[in-house]
Formats: sequence, C-alpha cells, structure tokens
Amino acid sequence: MLAWGTCCRYPKFLPFLPLSLPLAPLATISGVQGVIVYALSSALPLFAFAWLGPIIRRKCPQGFVLTEWTRQRYGDAAALYLSFMTLVTLFLYMVSELSAVGQVVNMLAGIDGLPVLIVECIITTIYTSLGGFKISFFTDNIQGTMVMALVIIATISIGVETKIDTSLIEESGLLKGNLLGWQLVYILPVALLTNSFFLSHFWLRTFASKTDRDLWTGISLAVVAILIIFVLVGCTGLVAVWAGLVPGDDPENPVDGGVAFFALLQQLPNWVVGIVIVMAVTLSTAAFDSFQTAMVTSASNDLFRNRLNIWWIRAGVVVIMVPVVVIAIRAPSILQIYLISDLVSAATIPVLCLGLSERFYFWRGFEVIVGGLGGLFTVFLFGLVYYQDAQKGAELLLLQQGLFTGDWGCFGAFVAAPVGGVLWGFGALGLRLGIQYFSAKRKGVRFDALDKPLVAEGGQEQLVGGNRHVDSGVLRDEVVADDSSDAPGIAKTKGRFF
Repeated sequence: MLAWGTCCRYPKFLPFLPLSLPLAPLATISGVQGVIVYALSSALPLFAFAWLGPIIRRKCPQGFVLTEWTRQRYGDAAALYLSFMTLVTLFLYMVSELSAVGQVVNMLAGIDGLPVLIVECIITTIYTSLGGFKISFFTDNIQGTMVMALVIIATISIGVETKIDTSLIEESGLLKGNLLGWQLVYILPVALLTNSFFLSHFWLRTFASKTDRDLWTGISLAVVAILIIFVLVGCTGLVAVWAGLVPGDDPENPVDGGVAFFALLQQLPNWVVGIVIVMAVTLSTAAFDSFQTAMVTSASNDLFRNRLNIWWIRAGVVVIMVPVVVIAIRAPSILQIYLISDLVSAATIPVLCLGLSERFYFWRGFEVIVGGLGGLFTVFLFGLVYYQDAQKGAELLLLQQGLFTGDWGCFGAFVAAPVGGVLWGFGALGLRLGIQYFSAKRKGVRFDALDKPLVAEGGQEQLVGGNRHVDSGVLRDEVVADDSSDAPGIAKTKGRFF
C-alpha cells in the first residue's frame, strides 16, 4: 500500500474506468497481443513526463502546465491553440468517463444511468469547488485502493464463478497474432503518448513533485502498477469471450466488449454486485474530478491569465457539463471518443515538441499551428486517396469505424497525422522565412530570421554560441516582457508567433 500511495501521490496516471475499459474490446478482438501492447503503451510513455518535466520546469520555472511553456516559447496564439486542444481533450475524457460509468450501472443494476451521471456531476462540482486540487489529490489515494479491491474481486469472480468453455479458446483465435495486434504496436504508443501531453492534470502533478528524484520514483511505481493492473483487466476480456459472456447468447442485443470486465462481475451474488457498483461510481468520481479541476485550471490560467474570478470559470464548467452528459448517454463507443482525441494530439504534439530542442531555435508558433492543423488535413487527404471517397476521408477524421476496420485506414491515419504535421510545419517555416526575407529586402534591412536567439535565464539575456552557450532557459528570437500579471504560474516573458 505504501508503494501504491506513492505512485498515486505524484502524477495521477490511473483514471481507471476510462483508460482500462478500452482494454476489454481490444482483448476481444486482438487477443493477448492487443492486451500486452496496450498495457505497455499505457505505462511506458509515462516516463516521458519524468524526462520532459524537469526540462520544461527549468525552461519555464514560473509555469506549472505545458501551455505556459508554450506561451513563453511560441507566444500567445500558439498557447491559445494548445489551450483549446487541451480543453477539447478534457471534454472528450469527461464524456468517456460518464459514458463508461453509465454503461456499468446499466449492466450491473439494470437501471438508467442518467440519474447517476447527474448526481456524480453535482457531487464533484461541490467538493472540487470547495477543495480544489487538494481534494483531488486525496481522491487519488481512494481511487488506488478501489482499483486494488476491484482487481481482487474480479480475481475471485473468475476463479470461483466463471465457467470457461475450453472449446472456445482455440475457436476464438485470441491466442494468435493478428493484423490489428501488429498495427497497435505503432498506433497505441503514438496515440497514448501524445494524448497524455494534453492532460493538464498530468503536468500539474508532474510539477508538484518536490524533486526530480521523487518524480522518477513516483512514475516508476505507477508504471509497474499500471502494467500489472491493465494486463489483469485486459485478460477479463479474453475470459469473457471464452466463457460465452461476450457477445452473449442474444445476437440482437450483444454485450459490448467494453464492459466485459463488469460482465464477469455480474455473476457474483447481488450484495457483492451492489458493492461493485458503489466502487465503480466512486472510481469514476475520483477520475472525473481530476478532469473537471484540470478544465477549471486550464481555462483560468491559459485562457484568462487568472484575471477572471475563479467562480465564473467554475460556472462555465458547470454549463459545459450539460452537453457532456447529453453526449455521454448517446455515445456509441467509448473507444471512438478516445481515438478522436488521440488523432488530434498525434497531429499537434510532435510539431510542438520540436521547440524543446535548441537546434530548432528558429521554430515559432506559426509553424506549430499550421503543422497541427495540417496534420489533421493530411489525415483527410490520406483517407481520400486510400478509400477513393471524400466522405470516407472525412469520416476517417472521426474514426467512425474505430480500430476494427480490418484494413489499414486507422493505421494510416495515425501515420499521416504526425508525419503530415511535421511536413506542414516545415512548409510553414519555408513560407514564413520567404515572407520575412522579401520583407527585409524590400525595407533594406538585414535578414535576421535565422540568427541565433537569446537565452533568457534569471532575467538575463545571453547570446547562444561559443563558450557562452547556456543549456537551460527558454529560446526566443526576441524576449518580450509580460508584466500584466504577477499571479503564480504565469511566465514573465513570451515568445514570438511569427
């Protein structure tokens, strides 16, 4: 329990319901191979926060989220662009969280999940408004305990109550390799790693660690915990298929693989099922409050620069919960919701992170925005060429077929997004340099767009190059003071967009 508390104390990387539920449908389709790939792809990318967190913290010591470094490096426009993408991602995560718990309640209790969703939204709004992130940190520990309890209950359920039809094991083909399983080796690391960058509550917990060593320790323990738990949860999808619970005996009303874990628990006595429902809703609440608080923080810090009263921000988040609930009860697939946000992040994050390297000192916000949007447009172009149909190309942006298309459409989309984003970024770089070159010639001034930048460190400006090179600090072509706010978490300088 000490180790569990440690990994939950730092970044909260265990929003159990939304992240683990996609494991079940993957397991029922791609088998053991999909389970292992998903577990590794969910756990290992967390080390990126241990690696990049200290770097970004040194470059932007005043900030505590990725967006603040983006503003300091690329300027206001790029920061607002990233903030918008972050809020969209949090919105989708909130939808998937409520959709997941609604399905679980409906399956285990046989009742409409809408009242539960409404009550959950009200409760999380009340206690996060009173306690903020402190109460969210507290629920992290509760969530860790609940996850361990659910894993134990699931183990008992499988060992005692579940009857496996051994004839279905070979027939299912889940022990064999398959096309989707090999595609996931690329898709999932790209999707889960880049999407994690959009989640501000990850960065808040990363920067909240006292030392870099604490950060590495907490994340290392979290990686081990996630690997174990996700493999166990994923295996429930396999067992559910072999026990005949998924898709079930009714072809007109098949059991969704996304709730295979709880389909196994449904076999337990009613009083145990009641406890499981309470635990599932508690888990969902613990994850949902992090998304809700992260949305408040992102909107307040990134959009309004802490100038708008926090209660107005909270009121806005309450209003947003209305469409969140409406979409959650109508959402056809939890996995599709995640894939949409993953595709957006796959197009945006690679072109954004180029600015972390001092070799790309010439990279600016213009390239980041054009590259991110261009990456999504490249997905459409790929779909247009691959399917020879503009409508299917547009549908590929929404991944309406999910992962289980049996072709290379989804795989190609996740290749086109980051590669296209970087190519569009370099195209934007060429356009910007061309405009600046001809503008300099027209004005009769020196073309300086590729000059070595200044490094701002401790309020001092130093030229990069020779013996005066400084590895820390933030690269900017021009250091612009921003004295508009003295609030914590606000950088005092900002980069140039163009």
